[in-house]
Amino acid sequence: MENEQGSEQKEPEVVEAPEKQAVPIIAGATEPEVKEVEEVKKLVPEAPKKEGIKTHIFALRTTANREDQVMDFLVSNVKKKKMQIFSVIRPHGMRGYIFVEANDRQSAEEASFNIPYARGILPKEIQYAEIEHMLEQVKREVDIRKNDVVEIISGPFKREQAKVTRIDKSKEEVVVELLGAAVPIPITVKMDAVKVIRRESGEAQPEEQSDSES
Repeated sequence: MENEQGSEQKEPEVVEAPEKQAVPIIAGATEPEVKEVEEVKKLVPEAPKKEGIKTHIFALRTTANREDQVMDFLVSNVKKKKMQIFSVIRPHGMRGYIFVEANDRQSAEEASFNIPYARGILPKEIQYAEIEHMLEQVKREVDIRKNDVVEIISGPFKREQAKVTRIDKSKEEVVVELLGAAVPIPITVKMDAVKVIRRESGEAQPEEQSDSES
């Protein structure tokens, strides 16, 4: 009788599962809950990337609804100790995780060590392709005007100087004419593919802007 009563007490309860929403699956992580967020990426200027260094992305598990606090504590810790952490990413559609871009696993673990509400780095490294669709591209306002003399910094005409003849802000494109060409030929390029080196008034752009791209 006791055994029968005990077995009846152990009968599992039926609980209706909440409706699932499609979210990215990160290797080594439990299924996250959905939460919309605005802040996606926060750079740490004290640890600039060095050319040639390959960075790695790791998932840091956090207490649910404490992602912002973990991010603030972690960034503060990185700035204070000047660690090799390049960015902290809070993804869209996830709760309980943030991502850390670091020089290596040890750097990520040191940065998150003793951080309140941080629950540890997941074992497996995260590939950028797994979280790329969750990132927001931040557009930089570019001050380009008609008749500006610019230098093309990417594409087949890289390092050529040209004059801006038309600007299409809706498409983020400019039409330029190469200064060295015998016959002016209009060329359409993206706004971020040129940098202003001289204004029609003769005003030169700051030296650091001219040398931002080689």
